[in-house]
Amino acid sequence: MTTQQQQEPEKRYDPRDSTLKFVNRRDEITLDDDPEILRAEMSCGHAVTPQSLTAWCRSLLDQGQYKFMCPALKDETIEKCGKEWSYQEVRKLALLTDSEQRYFEETMAALAAAEFCEFKSCPGCQSSVEREDLTNLSVRCTVCTAEMGQIYEFCWQCLRQWKGPAPRSDRCNNDGCTNKDLDLLQKCPMTILPAVQNVQCPSIRACPTCGLLIEHDKSGCKNIICSRCQKEFCFVCLKLTPECLKTSSHFTPCSDGVAPRQTSMPTWKRS
Repeated sequence: MTTQQQQEPEKRYDPRDSTLKFVNRRDEITLDDDPEILRAEMSCGHAVTPQSLTAWCRSLLDQGQYKFMCPALKDETIEKCGKEWSYQEVRKLALLTDSEQRYFEETMAALAAAEFCEFKSCPGCQSSVEREDLTNLSVRCTVCTAEMGQIYEFCWQCLRQWKGPAPRSDRCNNDGCTNKDLDLLQKCPMTILPAVQNVQCPSIRACPTCGLLIEHDKSGCKNIICSRCQKEFCFVCLKLTPECLKTSSHFTPCSDGVAPRQTSMPTWKRS
C-alpha cells in the first residue's frame, strides 16, 4: 500500500443517496459487521462497503484480472457467488476517486488487450509482431521481409531466425530451442494444499484452456481463476471447476485424484 493510499480517508456511503439499496447485513467481502458502517447491496445481492469493494477489485487487477467477480459465499454453502459486476457498478458502489478511475480504466484496457493479442519483438528489427497461428512457432516479420526483399521468419520460442521446416509447434532446428514453460512444468517442485486435506500436487500448472503458467499460493480452495482467459479450473485434477465439482467440493480431494505433470502445452483456441 502506498503512502498516498494510507493517508486517504476511509470511504463512507452517503445515507441520503437514494440510488443505492442499503442493508443491515455484514460486509460479505471482509465479513465485518460493525453497525456503525453503512453497507450497500450489489446486483448479486451481497453487501459491501465502498472500502472493501475498492480493495477487492483492485486486488483482482493486481492479479491480472480485469473482470470483477463477487467473492462472497452463497448462503449456507462453500460455493462462491462468482457473479460478474460491471465496471459501471463497481465505479459507483466503490465510490472510486478520479485517480482510482484512471488506474482502473488504464489497467483494464491493458489487460484486455493482452488477452486478445500475443506480441513479441522480432529479433531482426525489434518491431512488435503478433502471432496469429498459435500452433505454429514460425512467425513471419513483414518489416524484415520488406527490407531484405526475401521472407524472414523467426522462432517464437527461442527468438532466433527460423531454421528447419515449418510449420512446426514444438521447436525449430536452432540448438537449444526448447519450451522453457514445459521444462518448468516437468521440473517444478511439489506443493501441499493445506485447505484441501493436505493434497499434494505440482506447484505450477498450465491453464488447461489457454496454457498460461499459474502457481498456487497454498491458501484457499483448490480452484483457480486464470488471469488471462478468466476460466476457473481445479489445480489438482486440471478439470474446469464445474466439471470437477460434480463429484467433489472446493476443499475435498478430486474423485479422479491428482492429474500428472503436464507434458504438452494447451493451445488457446480463442473465439
